[in-house]
Amino acid sequence: MIVTRAPLRVSFMGGGTDLPAFYRQEEGCVLSTSIQRYVYICLNKKFDDSIRVSYSQNEFCNSVDEIKHDLVRESLRFMGVEKGVEITSVSDIPSNGSGMGSSSAFTVALLTALAEYTKRGWTKEWLASTACDIEINCCGKPIGKQDQYASAIGGMNFIRFKPNESVESSPLWIRGAVRRELGRKLLLLHTGQSRKAEAILAAQSAHTGNDPETRRRLREMVILAQVMRDQIEAGNLSDFGRLLNAGWQLKQNLAGGIRDTFIDHCWTMGMQNGAEGCKLLGAGGGGFMLFYAEPDAQERIKQALPDLRPLPFDFDWDGASCKMR
Repeated sequence: MIVTRAPLRVSFMGGGTDLPAFYRQEEGCVLSTSIQRYVYICLNKKFDDSIRVSYSQNEFCNSVDEIKHDLVRESLRFMGVEKGVEITSVSDIPSNGSGMGSSSAFTVALLTALAEYTKRGWTKEWLASTACDIEINCCGKPIGKQDQYASAIGGMNFIRFKPNESVESSPLWIRGAVRRELGRKLLLLHTGQSRKAEAILAAQSAHTGNDPETRRRLREMVILAQVMRDQIEAGNLSDFGRLLNAGWQLKQNLAGGIRDTFIDHCWTMGMQNGAEGCKLLGAGGGGFMLFYAEPDAQERIKQALPDLRPLPFDFDWDGASCKMR
């Protein structure tokens, strides 16, 4: 049996500039970190030639073409695995609408397992680029490229998306004390709401292509991502919360459905109870909210939002890996 895992990610700044509607005209960038919350894939050779896929549903198929899960079907096709496998996925968080790149982590973990199964060599860059190819080109999803690179490579990275379709991921040079301080002040709370990111991202892409104001906001987010990177590397976290808020104010106006009255309420309660900054992760509409606050303020925030479930986490520095064979 092959067991692999790929981490989820928390995006601090720049989400939306990784969409082709933006980066094909001017370079986009995202500042993000992977975290020690994972999607796991177990892959085993079956006794017979059928295919079994287990996720929130169970599929029993006689051929790859019968598989309903598009990421599994297209990954198997890409890797030339046509029969006789059993694939099971497990996630540390709800698999739909988390805002932490769970679909891309699934694809990265699955490709890692299939690469091991077919005895092909793989690199983290190959995993990221191939996951992008499968999700965007093979499955036709209107998404960007940040999640695949964050999950495959791991760590805290400044990721550039260039008009020629190349991607450049650079790790942040962050001192241990700064890393611990940042981790101490980050709080993740699940809103209990989920959404289909693809509809929001499709609308955002359309606005990016047609609306100069949307492009202006995205351009400002690129600048903020660069400023945030520079300050973290300089060991200065005094403006981190303010920058987080500035990015959220820009992001929530990129398309309809990113925010609603409940999300606004959560943001307001967080800020009133001591948060220095707050944003909704992912495309919008639900999933996890990220607060930046001192630990005593974090307790007040959790008490003010008792229906939101906390998710403790540490930073991940490994990226995709095969843990057992």
